[in-house]
Parts: sequence; structure tokens; C-alpha cells
Amino acid sequence: MESFVIEGGHPLKGSITPQGAKNEALQILCAVLLTSEVIHIHNIPDIVDVNKLIQLLRNFGVKVEKLSKGSYRFQADAIDLDYLTSDQFKIDGKGLRGSIMLVGPLLARFGKGSIPRPGGDKIGRRRLDTHFEGLIKLGASFNYNKEDYFYSVEATKLVGTDMLLDEASVTGTANILMAAVLAKGTTSIYNAACEPYLQQLCLMLNRMGANISGIGSNLLIIEGVKQLGGTEHTLLPDMIEIGSWVGLAAMTQSEIIIKNVRWEYLGQMPNIFRKLGITLEKKGDDIFIPAHNNGYEVQSYIDGSILTISDAPWPGFTPDLLSIILVVATQAKGSVLVHQKMFESRLFFVDKLIDMGAKIILCDPHRASVIGNDFESKLNAATLTSPDIRAGISLLIAALSANGTSTIHNIEQIDRGYEDIENRLKKIGAKIKRIKT
Repeated sequence: MESFVIEGGHPLKGSITPQGAKNEALQILCAVLLTSEVIHIHNIPDIVDVNKLIQLLRNFGVKVEKLSKGSYRFQADAIDLDYLTSDQFKIDGKGLRGSIMLVGPLLARFGKGSIPRPGGDKIGRRRLDTHFEGLIKLGASFNYNKEDYFYSVEATKLVGTDMLLDEASVTGTANILMAAVLAKGTTSIYNAACEPYLQQLCLMLNRMGANISGIGSNLLIIEGVKQLGGTEHTLLPDMIEIGSWVGLAAMTQSEIIIKNVRWEYLGQMPNIFRKLGITLEKKGDDIFIPAHNNGYEVQSYIDGSILTISDAPWPGFTPDLLSIILVVATQAKGSVLVHQKMFESRLFFVDKLIDMGAKIILCDPHRASVIGNDFESKLNAATLTSPDIRAGISLLIAALSANGTSTIHNIEQIDRGYEDIENRLKKIGAKIKRIKT
């Protein structure tokens, strides 16, 4: 086990470049199973979750070659389907939520796909019904072994159909989409997720020879093709990491430049931070955040009522940044209601912030009311434990802004989503070190 020791209360200064997008990487990597030809992928982040998925692909027999930092060559021309039914696969697949997206490509190309109930963040119930209902509609038979918590689908052929998803699930849409590209006929997916990372998956599949239209909308039309070829793809910068660095700059009252953010894919994120009173300046494709030495003031609604920030499917605000918003609000001037609609356990880390001196009322599992300190009383150092990726980075930001020295345990959770984080933060002046515990 490892922990971070953080000496907080120091302003930071400099520039930081976001890593490749974790959530895009998990989708794109699963798509290499759709062809026997070579696929090159660039800007892959060196993080635990992505590395686990790459190892899973190796276990399936995918040839993986690291060309340089973040750049890999993949070729799935000799897949070992026996691995699907092995005891080792039942162990390997459990440790990663993104492994569920292996099922669609395997089903489309080889006629069967399986997965143990995947792991990932402990942030509440995360059902898989959308994935399997969509695959069943394409013609797959479904089986769930309750004793082993093992899901499997099989099909002699997949046939295009019309479907209305019961929720705009990003991973569900990706899974069904990757199955549909090799199905016979036309598939329409209504209420499809349309996040930028899903758009990137569609564009990559089209370069491989797929025929997908409606990209960027909630109605995808897929004309099935017989086979796909190779391609080259570069991942977008990670929007969640970009939002994390915005929050870090505000909380530590630091002047920071976030490099090469691809502004056109940031959606509501800049506006939401501006509603908290945070200044973000667009400088080319960079974000400049000046030091907020006089604090930042929350905007109220035009009728004077308290600002509510909630998550929603794209182009709404991503749920992965609500933990950051909550932490940033603890030092704002004014009050904010944070409404986490999607996951009922994601706000449970607020007790740790309350112990640090934050003024937060947890109304219920989905809502927290935050009364900002306006930097009149900074957070206090504490010994903390990271419960999941996003809460972990939020606690790290809180610790960097707090008076005194904090310790964060279970930082493996942070490593799952953030590449080489302590060294990147040290370069902009953070006093942080990793220790064995």
C-alpha cells in the first residue's frame, strides 16, 4: 500500500498538460478487437485502469507493442477465445469497470462474449441492463450465472434493428455500437450517449470502414459492414483532469496554465466553474487561471435563489467533476447545492471534508449543501482515505489547500485515473511525496 503526504497551504505556479482521456481510452482499446489489422493509438495515459485493460488484451492474444510514451501498436489477429471461459479471466475481468466493453466487439467478430461482474469505483449501483438489452435486440442470447456473477452472450449472427435505450449510458452505447458495426443491416440507436469520447469512437470506427451517421447526436444510425480494417487514432485530452486542475488552481489560489485542452470538447465545464466565480481565460488552446487572491464568489440565479449544480448526460455537466465542484465550493463566497443524480454513494466522502473544517450539509445520498468559507478559515490538515478516483483527487486538492500536513491513504484509487500525479504536481510547486505504508 502507498500513501501521499502533502504539505498544504502553498500557492502553485506554472503549466500542466492534461493526459489522454481515460474514458476514451477504455472504449478505443476495446475496439481493437473488431479487426485483425494493425491499429495505432496515441496519447494513451499511463494509469492503472488503462494498463489493466491493455494487459487483458494481451491475455486474449492481442499483439501489443509500445512504440513510445503513450503510443502503442495493436493487432488482434490471433485471439484466444478459450481465455473467455478460463478461471483467470474471471479474476482479471473483475478488477476493471471498462472491461464490460469487451463484450460487444467479441460478440460482433467471434459470436460470443463474456465478462465477470466488473469492478471499479464503489459509488453506488451501476447496472448493466442497457448493455445486454441492446445486444439481445441485435440477436444475441443472454445468460447470467448467479453463482459466479458471470455474464455471457452468444449469436450465430447479429441483425440490425431499431432500439430506444432506457438510459443514455456511455459505456452501454459504446458496447452496442461496436456490436452493431458488424451486424447485418441497419441499426438505429435512439437516446444514445453523445459525449465527445463516444464521438471519437464513432470517428475511429468510420476510419476503419464502419458506416455510422448521426455522430454527436442522440440518434446513431449504423449500416453494418462485413469487416473492418486498421487505422490510427489519437486520444483527446482528459476533460476530467482539466477540470481537476481548474479546481486545484482555485482552491490553492494559484496561477496555472492548462495546456492543449481542446476547448471545443469541454462543453459546460468552463461555464460551471465561472458560475462559482472562477476566472478562466482562453489563450489559444490553453486555459489560463489567474491567482484568485481575493477569492471567488458564487453566482445566484436571477431570482436570487441558491445556485444548484447537477450532472446530466452530455451536453450536460459530467458527473465525474461534481466531487471537484463540491470541494471548490467549500472556499467560495456564497452557497451551492450540489445534486449528484446518477450515483447514490458518490457524495459520501463529504464527512472527510467536514472533518477538515468544510461547512457541508449532506441532505441525502444525492444532494449536499455547501456554505463557502471564502478563505476566511482554510481547511485543516487531516489523515484521509481515498474511496474512489474522483473523491480521491478531490481530497488531494483539499489537502493541497489546507493548513498543515495531510496524509492520504489508498492512493491506488487516484493512480487508477491520474498519471504520475505527484511528479507533475511537484513541477508546479506542490509539496507532495509518495510513501510506502
